[in-house]
Amino acid sequence: MAKLGKRTTAAREAFAGKTNLTVEDAVALVKANATAKFDETIEIAMNLGVDPRHADQMVRGVVGLPNGTGKTMRVAVFARGPKADEATAAGADIVGAEDLMETVQSGKIEFDRCIATPDMMPIVGRLGKVLGPRNLMPNPKVGTVTMDVADAVKAAKGGEVQFKVEKAGVVHAGIGKASFDEAKLIENVRSFIDAVAKARPAGSKGAYMKKIVISSSMGPGVSINIESATGEA
Repeated sequence: MAKLGKRTTAAREAFAGKTNLTVEDAVALVKANATAKFDETIEIAMNLGVDPRHADQMVRGVVGLPNGTGKTMRVAVFARGPKADEATAAGADIVGAEDLMETVQSGKIEFDRCIATPDMMPIVGRLGKVLGPRNLMPNPKVGTVTMDVADAVKAAKGGEVQFKVEKAGVVHAGIGKASFDEAKLIENVRSFIDAVAKARPAGSKGAYMKKIVISSSMGPGVSINIESATGEA
């Protein structure tokens, strides 16, 4: 068995016996032990009491984190004419139509968010097998199929986070960087939890949130007390 490094050993000791913490205590613990040589991402994972195989139990949405994610978001926009100009002016990194479709089909995907005007969806629809598995497919439910491309680009650049439940009933996202102040991380964590709570589907029965864990990119995770975070037992 490989010998653990000093940083990993210290983190494990710091987390030992600590569980079911308040948001504040969990953030303080994770931030204090994010000691890698780069600015680690602070991540949240939520285990939900839903079965996404059923349409009425699908959880998805979008939340604008009050303090951003700390990540530089590369945005691609499918648009033509004035709308393409609006997207470029708003700061989109890549703007195009058929040419952008061909680029994506070739396997060159150099963006983290994809936005499209409604008239572009016949083109974008051909890319479902490429964009879908990467969670990049534009969708009107999360505001990425829209005529208001300028606002959509600005929101994506400003720290907007999309979330979608996976097969195992888990939602996860990056909600900031270890370099953020504790207060900003706490605010982001609470905003994300609130957004997922509001996205509870009609088909969800019983306990909706089963477990909430936060961690840093290279560190252990710690669970958050659900009732203290949401008011839900």
